[in-house]
Amino acid sequence: MAGQAYLLAIDQGTTSSRAIVFDQALRPLGVGQQEFRQIFPADGWVEHDPEDIWATVVQVCREALKAAQVRPAALAGIGITNQRETTLLWERASGKPAHNAIVWQDRRTADRCQMLKDAGKEALVRRKTGLVLDPYFSGTKLAWLLDNVPGARARAERGELAFGTVDSFLLWRLTGGKAHATDATNASRTLLFDIGRCDWDDELLAMLGVPRALLPRALDSAAAFGVCEAGVFGAATPVLGIAGDQQAATIGQACFAPGDIKSTYGTGAFVLVNTGERIVESRHGLISTVAYRLGGKATYAVEGSIFNAGTAVKWLRDELKMIGTAADTERLARSIPDTGGVYLVPAFTGLGAPHWDPDARGALLGLTRDTGVAEVARAALESACYQTRDLIDAIREDGVTRLTGIRVDGGMVVNDWAMQFLADVLELPVERPVVTETTALGAASLAGLEAGLFRSLDDVAAAWQRNRRFEPAMAAGERERVLGGWRDAVGRVLSERAARRR
Repeated sequence: MAGQAYLLAIDQGTTSSRAIVFDQALRPLGVGQQEFRQIFPADGWVEHDPEDIWATVVQVCREALKAAQVRPAALAGIGITNQRETTLLWERASGKPAHNAIVWQDRRTADRCQMLKDAGKEALVRRKTGLVLDPYFSGTKLAWLLDNVPGARARAERGELAFGTVDSFLLWRLTGGKAHATDATNASRTLLFDIGRCDWDDELLAMLGVPRALLPRALDSAAAFGVCEAGVFGAATPVLGIAGDQQAATIGQACFAPGDIKSTYGTGAFVLVNTGERIVESRHGLISTVAYRLGGKATYAVEGSIFNAGTAVKWLRDELKMIGTAADTERLARSIPDTGGVYLVPAFTGLGAPHWDPDARGALLGLTRDTGVAEVARAALESACYQTRDLIDAIREDGVTRLTGIRVDGGMVVNDWAMQFLADVLELPVERPVVTETTALGAASLAGLEAGLFRSLDDVAAAWQRNRRFEPAMAAGERERVLGGWRDAVGRVLSERAARRR
C-alpha cells in the first residue's frame, strides 16, 4: 500500500455512525459502524446526545482505519456526510453542548411553523430557501433552543455559543475548535440560507430571531475546511469535503446531469432530481435545494423527503419483536402472494413530502383474523415503495417528466424483493450500484476532488458501477389496485388540516 493516498469518509447518520476508508479508485477497504442511543422526551420529540455522536464517530473511524490496514498519515483527506437538519448548539470556549441535539425527525416546533404560516411568511421562505415551513428544518429548532435553554439567547448575542448541523459540530471537534464552517448543502436546509445568493439571509435570521454571530461559514462542498488534529486519529489530516447525506448520495450515485435521479433508503427515504443551474419551484409539495456547490457554482435539485422508511423495519424488530433482523423481511415478503389488503402508513413522526403533515400519526390498516407477521413485514417494505411513488408522481406533476430510471442506495436496497416491488410500483427501472453506501462514497469523492486525486466529476462518474437493474414486471391493473389501497390508507391518517388541503 506504500505510495498510495487514501480517503476517510465519516458518515454520521440518524441511528448510527459509520466510517469507510476508500482507495484512490473509490473502492471501500475498511468499515466501522456503531449504533447510538435515540432519546424520545415527549410525543414527536427526538433527540441525540452530541457526546454519543462524537464518541461513536471517533471509534468507527479508528475501526475503519484498522480494518483497512491504513495508517492515518497515508490519508489524503477526510470527507464528512451527515444527517442534515439535526440541530446543535454548543459553547465556543469549551465545545460543550448547550443541550441535546434536536433531530431532523423532531416535531416540537410544529406550532411555531403554523404561526409563521399564519403570519404570511411561507412565500418568503419558499422564495429564498426553496423550503416549506415545517419542523423538519433546522431554523425553528434553533429558535426553540434559544428560547428554552436558560441564558442561551443572551449568550448567543454575546458570541459565546455556536450553532451547527452535525457536520459543523464534528468539524469543530476534529479541529479542536479552530474551524466553524459548513457547506452550502447543509446550509440550504436551515431556513436561514438564500439558495440563490448562497449566503445567510438577514431577513430570515430576523424572522426566527437568530443572531448572525451563531452561524458557521458556508463554503463549497469541496473545500479546505480545516485540519483534524493529530491527537484524534494519529496524524494531522485535512478535512476537504462536506455534504449533507442526501446530497452526498447524489454525488456518490454520479447524478451530475439535469434529470438524473437517486433515492436513498435509510431511516427515512429521500428522492433527489438534479435540475442543474435552475432552481425549480415545486407546486406539488417538493422542495428545492442545493445539490452541491463546487468552484463557487451551485447545482440545484428538487427533493422529496420521506420521514420514515427504514424506521418501519426497525420498529418491527425493536418494538414489536416480530423479526430478529432486517434481512428477515425479505423471506417473509416472499412467503405470501400479497398482504391481504394490509397497509402500514409509518407516520411515526408525521408525513413528509408531498403531504407535509406534522400531525399525522402512523396506522396499520386492513387487519383481519388471518393477518400474521408476514403480512405486516411485507406491508412495512411496501410502504417505502408506495411513498416513493407519491414523490415520483409529484416530480412528474412539476414538469420533470424525462425520468428513465432511478438509482437507489442505503441499507434497504440489499433486499432484492423490495427493489423489484419498487420498480413495479414506480413503472421505472431501478439500478443498484456495487457500492450501496453512496453517502460515504460521495463524501470521499468530494475530499478526493479537493485533494487533487480526481480531476473532475467525470472521474467520479467513471468509478460508479452497477450491481443489478430491476425492470418493472407488475401488470397495470394490479399496480393501480395496490396504489389505490395505499392512497386510501394515507387519507385515513392525515390530520384534518392536511386532509382539507388535498
